[in-house]
Amino acid sequence: MMRFLLLFSRQGRLRLQKWFTPTPEREKKKIIRDMTTLVLARKPRSCNFLHWKDLKIVYKRYASLYFCLAVEDQENELLALEVLHRYVELLDKYFGNVCELDIIFNFEKAYFILDEFLMGGEIQETSKQIVARSIEASDMLQETMEEYMSKPAF
Repeated sequence: MMRFLLLFSRQGRLRLQKWFTPTPEREKKKIIRDMTTLVLARKPRSCNFLHWKDLKIVYKRYASLYFCLAVEDQENELLALEVLHRYVELLDKYFGNVCELDIIFNFEKAYFILDEFLMGGEIQETSKQIVARSIEASDMLQETMEEYMSKPAF
């Protein structure tokens, strides 16, 4: 089971965080600080897997963002790496070559895509097409509601 997923920049700025287990705020801040310093201190050609406490940390750098996923010790690292890659593919499909600014200015969409893909630390939907259709349906609903709300009520 996944414990948390973090997205942070090369400068260590947190861009997105998703916690799949209840964690106190103080511990979250410590974990975020530890993860950013651990991952950013590694050489570019280093292995993308780390052991940290009782977890396996899997990370991957895409452009200027680091995607960092913590899984339990008995989980498969390659599957976790594939989960990160699938999330990046979903973001790319929606934003068209996703970048850090897309995450900053559309963080609610990034969280929505993540929630359509993962739930409770497990993969909810593996099909990119089904997730894309769900996101498209949500966008259509949002546009319809905005049109409805912009019309004057009599």
